[in-house]
Amino acid sequence: QVQLVESGGGLVQAGGSLTLSCTASGRTFKDYIMGWFRQAPGKERKFVASISQSGDNTYYTDSVRGRFTASRDNAKNTAYLQMNSLRPEDTAVYYCAADAVYGCPYCTTPVPSDYDSWGQGTQVTVSS
Repeated sequence: QVQLVESGGGLVQAGGSLTLSCTASGRTFKDYIMGWFRQAPGKERKFVASISQSGDNTYYTDSVRGRFTASRDNAKNTAYLQMNSLRPEDTAVYYCAADAVYGCPYCTTPVPSDYDSWGQGTQVTVSS
């Protein structure tokens, strides 16, 4: 498994932006599909975005498409989630996750159970 550490969360006003980072260690980062999930208080963890091993393919949940951008730098073992036009309903703990896949450089997945490793989460709070 790979170890994941998120950073970049915080408090922001509605309409503002934040960039989350997820740094990996322990295994070859480029072998992993990277995903972002979030969990609001009292609610289940939900898919936000996924980026392929190559970084050439991304997939987003409908509520963030056009506002959030997932990216990665395999040389730095880091994945990013750029979040723009933030809304109060984006408030949640955000988690990054890694899914080890071989032979599918352009694959993404929104399924939580596909992911093998998870970070500890970072809080994002959007005030109205």
